[in-house]
Amino acid sequence: MLAPMQGLTNRALRALFIRWGPPDLLFTEFMRVNPVAALRRLSAGDLREIAPAEEGIPLVVQLIGHGREALVSAALAAQTAGAAHLNLNLGCPYGRMTSGLTGGGMLRRPEELAEIIPALRRAITGTFSVKLRSGYDDPGQIFSLLPLFEAADVDFLVLHPRTVLQEYGGVADHGVTAAVVRQTRLPVIANGDVRSAPHGRRLLEKTGAAGLMLGRGAIADPLLFQRLRGQAPDEPDREQRGTELQRYLRELIGRYGELFCGENQVLGKVKGVLATMDDPDFEKERKRLKKSRTVREFSAELERIG
Repeated sequence: MLAPMQGLTNRALRALFIRWGPPDLLFTEFMRVNPVAALRRLSAGDLREIAPAEEGIPLVVQLIGHGREALVSAALAAQTAGAAHLNLNLGCPYGRMTSGLTGGGMLRRPEELAEIIPALRRAITGTFSVKLRSGYDDPGQIFSLLPLFEAADVDFLVLHPRTVLQEYGGVADHGVTAAVVRQTRLPVIANGDVRSAPHGRRLLEKTGAAGLMLGRGAIADPLLFQRLRGQAPDEPDREQRGTELQRYLRELIGRYGELFCGENQVLGKVKGVLATMDDPDFEKERKRLKKSRTVREFSAELERIG
Protein backbone atom coordinates (compact mmCIF):
# COMPACT_ATOMS: atom_id res chain seq x y z
CA MET A 1 0.00 0.00 0.00
CA LEU A 2 1.11 3.55 -0.71
CA ALA A 3 0.82 5.50 2.54
CA PRO A 4 -1.32 8.64 2.81
CA MET A 5 1.17 11.49 3.21
CA GLN A 6 -0.17 15.00 3.50
CA GLY A 7 1.26 17.29 0.85
CA LEU A 8 2.83 14.40 -1.06
CA THR A 9 0.47 11.65 -2.17
CA ASN A 10 -1.72 13.85 -4.34
CA ARG A 11 -3.33 12.49 -7.48
CA ALA A 12 -0.35 13.47 -9.67
CA LEU A 13 2.04 11.39 -7.58
CA ARG A 14 -0.45 8.53 -7.32
CA ALA A 15 -0.77 8.51 -11.12
CA LEU A 16 3.01 8.27 -11.43
CA PHE A 17 3.10 5.28 -9.10
CA ILE A 18 0.37 3.57 -11.09
CA ARG A 19 2.46 4.01 -14.25
CA TRP A 20 5.79 2.98 -12.73
CA GLY A 21 4.64 -0.12 -10.87
CA PRO A 22 1.38 0.17 -9.01
CA PRO A 23 0.77 -0.47 -5.34
CA ASP A 24 -2.05 -2.90 -4.59
CA LEU A 25 -3.89 -0.16 -2.72
CA LEU A 26 -3.76 3.65 -2.87
CA PHE A 27 -4.75 6.18 -0.20
CA THR A 28 -5.77 9.79 -0.56
CA GLU A 29 -4.07 12.45 1.52
CA PHE A 30 -6.12 12.81 4.68
CA MET A 31 -9.40 14.66 4.28
CA ARG A 32 -10.25 17.01 7.14
CA VAL A 33 -13.72 16.60 8.60
CA ASN A 34 -15.38 19.93 9.42
CA PRO A 35 -16.71 19.60 12.99
CA VAL A 36 -19.11 22.56 12.63
CA ALA A 37 -20.61 22.69 9.13
CA ALA A 38 -23.05 19.79 9.12
CA LEU A 39 -23.92 20.28 5.45
CA ARG A 40 -20.29 20.46 4.32
CA ARG A 41 -18.23 18.03 6.34
CA LEU A 42 -15.70 17.67 3.52
CA SER A 43 -14.35 20.40 1.28
CA ALA A 44 -15.41 20.68 -2.34
CA GLY A 45 -11.83 19.95 -3.39
CA ASP A 46 -11.71 16.77 -1.32
CA LEU A 47 -15.05 15.60 -2.68
CA ARG A 48 -13.65 15.91 -6.21
CA GLU A 49 -10.77 13.59 -5.25
CA ILE A 50 -13.08 10.78 -4.14
CA ALA A 51 -13.45 7.67 -6.28
CA PRO A 52 -13.68 3.92 -5.65
CA ALA A 53 -10.48 3.37 -7.63
CA GLU A 54 -7.87 5.08 -9.79
CA GLU A 55 -7.04 3.28 -13.05
CA GLY A 56 -8.27 0.03 -11.55
CA ILE A 57 -6.34 0.36 -8.25
CA PRO A 58 -8.63 0.61 -5.19
CA LEU A 59 -8.50 4.10 -3.64
CA VAL A 60 -8.98 4.43 0.12
CA VAL A 61 -10.37 7.75 1.34
CA GLN A 62 -8.76 8.68 4.66
CA LEU A 63 -10.71 10.85 7.10
CA ILE A 64 -9.23 12.86 9.95
CA GLY A 65 -11.48 14.57 12.44
CA HIS A 66 -13.26 14.11 15.74
CA GLY A 67 -16.74 13.54 17.10
CA ARG A 68 -19.05 10.66 16.24
CA GLU A 69 -21.67 12.76 14.46
CA ALA A 70 -19.15 14.67 12.34
CA LEU A 71 -17.18 11.57 11.34
CA VAL A 72 -20.26 9.51 10.51
CA SER A 73 -21.80 12.26 8.37
CA ALA A 74 -18.44 12.77 6.62
CA ALA A 75 -18.26 9.03 5.90
CA LEU A 76 -21.77 9.13 4.43
CA ALA A 77 -20.86 12.16 2.30
CA ALA A 78 -17.73 10.39 1.05
CA GLN A 79 -19.76 7.33 0.10
CA THR A 80 -22.29 9.48 -1.74
CA ALA A 81 -19.36 10.99 -3.66
CA GLY A 82 -18.22 7.51 -4.70
CA ALA A 83 -15.94 6.18 -1.95
CA ALA A 84 -15.91 2.40 -1.60
CA HIS A 85 -13.09 2.23 0.95
CA LEU A 86 -12.74 4.44 4.03
CA ASN A 87 -9.98 4.77 6.60
CA LEU A 88 -9.87 6.63 9.92
CA ASN A 89 -6.62 8.42 10.78
CA LEU A 90 -5.60 7.73 14.38
CA GLY A 91 -1.92 8.19 13.70
CA CYS A 92 -1.03 11.72 12.61
CA PRO A 93 0.98 13.26 15.47
CA TYR A 94 -0.05 16.78 14.51
CA GLY A 95 -3.80 16.20 14.43
CA ARG A 96 -5.58 19.04 16.21
CA MET A 97 -8.50 21.07 14.93
CA THR A 98 -10.15 24.09 16.52
CA SER A 99 -12.40 22.26 18.95
CA GLY A 100 -11.02 18.79 19.52
CA LEU A 101 -8.28 16.22 19.20
CA THR A 102 -7.83 14.50 15.87
CA GLY A 103 -5.47 11.97 14.33
CA GLY A 104 -3.14 10.43 16.89
CA GLY A 105 -4.53 12.81 19.50
CA MET A 106 -7.74 10.78 19.57
CA LEU A 107 -5.81 8.02 21.32
CA ARG A 108 -5.83 10.27 24.39
CA ARG A 109 -9.58 9.62 24.69
CA PRO A 110 -10.18 5.92 24.05
CA GLU A 111 -13.63 6.19 25.63
CA GLU A 112 -14.71 8.29 22.64
CA LEU A 113 -13.31 5.72 20.23
CA ALA A 114 -15.60 3.15 21.83
CA GLU A 115 -18.51 5.17 20.40
CA ILE A 116 -16.94 6.32 17.13
CA ILE A 117 -15.57 3.04 15.74
CA PRO A 118 -18.83 1.00 15.92
CA ALA A 119 -20.83 3.96 14.58
CA LEU A 120 -18.51 4.30 11.59
CA ARG A 121 -18.66 0.57 10.94
CA ARG A 122 -22.48 0.70 10.87
CA ALA A 123 -22.44 3.68 8.48
CA ILE A 124 -19.78 2.40 6.08
CA THR A 125 -21.07 -0.06 3.51
CA GLY A 126 -17.68 -0.77 1.91
CA THR A 127 -14.40 -1.58 3.59
CA PHE A 128 -13.42 0.25 6.76
CA SER A 129 -9.88 0.32 8.11
CA VAL A 130 -7.99 2.19 10.81
CA LYS A 131 -4.46 3.59 10.60
CA LEU A 132 -2.95 4.18 14.03
CA ARG A 133 0.11 4.53 16.19
CA SER A 134 0.87 1.94 18.85
CA GLY A 135 -0.31 4.42 21.47
CA TYR A 136 -0.39 8.04 22.49
CA ASP A 137 2.45 7.86 25.03
CA ASP A 138 2.35 4.13 25.84
CA PRO A 139 3.46 1.76 23.03
CA GLY A 140 1.32 -0.95 24.60
CA GLN A 141 -1.95 0.97 24.28
CA ILE A 142 -2.76 -0.78 21.00
CA PHE A 143 -3.41 -4.04 22.84
CA SER A 144 -6.25 -2.51 24.88
CA LEU A 145 -7.86 -1.26 21.65
CA LEU A 146 -7.83 -4.56 19.75
CA PRO A 147 -11.09 -5.88 21.30
CA LEU A 148 -12.86 -2.70 20.15
CA PHE A 149 -11.63 -3.05 16.57
CA GLU A 150 -12.46 -6.75 16.48
CA ALA A 151 -15.96 -6.32 17.92
CA ALA A 152 -16.68 -3.62 15.34
CA ASP A 153 -15.48 -5.87 12.49
CA VAL A 154 -12.94 -3.39 11.17
CA ASP A 155 -11.58 -4.86 7.92
CA PHE A 156 -7.88 -4.29 8.65
CA LEU A 157 -5.46 -2.24 10.75
CA VAL A 158 -2.45 -0.27 9.56
CA LEU A 159 0.01 -0.07 12.44
CA HIS A 160 2.86 2.41 12.74
CA PRO A 161 4.68 1.17 15.87
CA ARG A 162 5.74 4.49 17.32
CA THR A 163 3.83 6.50 19.89
CA VAL A 164 2.20 9.77 18.92
CA LEU A 165 4.60 11.65 21.19
CA GLN A 166 7.57 10.09 19.39
CA GLU A 167 6.36 11.71 16.18
CA TYR A 168 8.95 10.41 13.65
CA GLY A 169 11.90 10.12 16.00
CA GLY A 170 13.77 6.95 16.85
CA VAL A 171 13.02 3.67 15.11
CA ALA A 172 9.67 2.00 14.47
CA ASP A 173 9.46 -0.97 16.87
CA HIS A 174 8.15 -3.78 14.72
CA GLY A 175 8.41 -6.13 17.68
CA VAL A 176 5.12 -4.46 18.62
CA THR A 177 3.79 -5.20 15.14
CA ALA A 178 4.63 -8.90 15.53
CA ALA A 179 2.95 -9.03 18.95
CA VAL A 180 -0.21 -7.39 17.59
CA VAL A 181 -0.32 -9.85 14.68
CA ARG A 182 -0.16 -12.74 17.17
CA GLN A 183 -2.91 -11.30 19.34
CA THR A 184 -5.58 -10.32 16.81
CA ARG A 185 -7.59 -12.06 14.11
CA LEU A 186 -7.65 -8.85 12.06
CA PRO A 187 -5.21 -8.41 9.17
CA VAL A 188 -2.40 -6.08 10.23
CA ILE A 189 -0.47 -3.97 7.74
CA ALA A 190 3.05 -3.03 8.87
CA ASN A 191 3.99 0.63 8.40
CA GLY A 192 7.10 2.56 9.33
CA ASP A 193 10.76 2.81 8.24
CA VAL A 194 10.61 0.42 5.27
CA ARG A 195 13.29 1.85 2.98
CA SER A 196 14.40 -1.19 0.94
CA ALA A 197 13.03 -4.39 -0.54
CA PRO A 198 15.18 -6.72 1.61
CA HIS A 199 14.02 -4.91 4.74
CA GLY A 200 10.39 -5.13 3.66
CA ARG A 201 10.63 -8.86 3.00
CA ARG A 202 12.33 -9.48 6.37
CA LEU A 203 9.63 -7.46 8.09
CA LEU A 204 6.85 -9.50 6.52
CA GLU A 205 8.59 -12.74 7.51
CA LYS A 206 9.38 -11.73 11.09
CA THR A 207 6.06 -10.09 11.94
CA GLY A 208 3.60 -12.22 10.01
CA ALA A 209 1.93 -9.00 8.84
CA ALA A 210 -0.63 -9.25 6.05
CA GLY A 211 1.12 -6.57 4.03
CA LEU A 212 3.22 -3.43 3.99
CA MET A 213 2.39 0.24 3.78
CA LEU A 214 5.22 2.27 2.29
CA GLY A 215 5.58 5.99 2.88
CA ARG A 216 8.84 7.92 2.73
CA GLY A 217 10.70 4.88 1.40
CA ALA A 218 8.42 4.66 -1.62
CA ILE A 219 8.36 8.41 -2.24
CA ALA A 220 12.17 8.35 -2.25
CA ASP A 221 12.23 5.30 -4.56
CA PRO A 222 9.09 4.88 -6.69
CA LEU A 223 10.34 1.48 -7.89
CA LEU A 224 10.26 0.07 -4.35
CA PHE A 225 6.98 -1.75 -5.01
CA GLN A 226 8.54 -3.37 -8.07
CA ARG A 227 11.67 -4.28 -6.09
CA LEU A 228 9.55 -5.98 -3.44
CA ARG A 229 7.90 -8.03 -6.18
CA GLY A 230 11.25 -8.99 -7.68
CA GLN A 231 10.47 -7.03 -10.85
CA ALA A 232 13.29 -4.49 -10.40
CA PRO A 233 16.78 -4.89 -8.89
CA ASP A 234 16.98 -4.74 -5.09
CA GLU A 235 20.20 -2.74 -5.20
CA PRO A 236 20.73 -0.90 -8.50
CA ASP A 237 24.17 0.60 -9.09
CA ARG A 238 24.85 4.32 -8.94
CA GLU A 239 24.37 4.86 -12.65
CA GLN A 240 20.98 3.15 -12.58
CA ARG A 241 19.91 5.14 -9.54
CA GLY A 242 20.97 8.38 -11.18
CA THR A 243 19.00 7.57 -14.33
CA GLU A 244 15.93 6.63 -12.27
CA LEU A 245 16.20 9.82 -10.21
CA GLN A 246 16.37 12.01 -13.31
CA ARG A 247 13.40 10.28 -14.91
CA TYR A 248 11.36 10.42 -11.70
CA LEU A 249 11.85 14.10 -10.92
CA ARG A 250 11.51 15.10 -14.58
CA GLU A 251 8.15 13.34 -14.81
CA LEU A 252 7.00 14.81 -11.49
CA ILE A 253 7.70 18.35 -12.67
CA GLY A 254 5.52 17.73 -15.72
CA ARG A 255 2.69 16.19 -13.72
CA TYR A 256 2.82 18.91 -11.05
CA GLY A 257 2.77 21.57 -13.74
CA GLU A 258 -0.62 20.21 -14.87
CA LEU A 259 -2.06 19.95 -11.35
CA PHE A 260 -0.77 22.99 -9.45
CA CYS A 261 -0.88 26.70 -10.15
CA GLY A 262 2.33 28.66 -10.41
CA GLU A 263 6.01 27.84 -10.58
CA ASN A 264 6.57 28.32 -6.84
CA GLN A 265 3.97 25.74 -5.97
CA VAL A 266 5.33 23.22 -8.48
CA LEU A 267 8.87 23.73 -7.20
CA GLY A 268 7.76 23.47 -3.57
CA LYS A 269 5.96 20.19 -4.22
CA VAL A 270 8.88 18.57 -6.04
CA LYS A 271 11.27 19.72 -3.31
CA GLY A 272 8.95 18.03 -0.80
CA VAL A 273 9.55 14.76 -2.64
CA LEU A 274 13.28 15.48 -2.70
CA ALA A 275 13.25 15.85 1.10
CA THR A 276 12.37 12.16 1.51
CA MET A 277 15.59 11.05 -0.21
CA ASP A 278 18.71 10.11 1.73
CA ASP A 279 20.95 8.35 -0.81
CA PRO A 280 24.49 9.41 0.26
CA ASP A 281 25.80 8.97 -3.28
CA PHE A 282 23.62 11.87 -4.45
CA GLU A 283 23.79 14.18 -1.44
CA LYS A 284 25.65 16.93 -3.31
CA GLU A 285 23.21 16.78 -6.19
CA ARG A 286 20.26 16.85 -3.79
CA LYS A 287 21.59 19.99 -2.08
CA ARG A 288 22.01 21.75 -5.41
CA LEU A 289 18.48 20.80 -6.45
CA LYS A 290 17.09 22.10 -3.15
CA LYS A 291 18.76 25.48 -3.76
CA SER A 292 17.10 25.91 -7.16
CA ARG A 293 14.91 29.01 -7.30
CA THR A 294 13.03 28.23 -10.52
CA VAL A 295 11.81 25.15 -12.34
CA ARG A 296 14.32 25.96 -15.10
CA GLU A 297 17.21 25.98 -12.60
CA PHE A 298 15.93 22.75 -11.05
CA SER A 299 15.70 21.06 -14.46
CA ALA A 300 19.21 22.23 -15.40
CA GLU A 301 20.65 20.79 -12.17
CA LEU A 302 18.74 17.58 -12.78
CA GLU A 303 20.43 17.14 -16.15
CA ARG A 304 23.84 17.35 -14.44
CA ILE A 305 23.23 14.17 -12.45
CA GLY A 306 25.41 11.40 -13.73
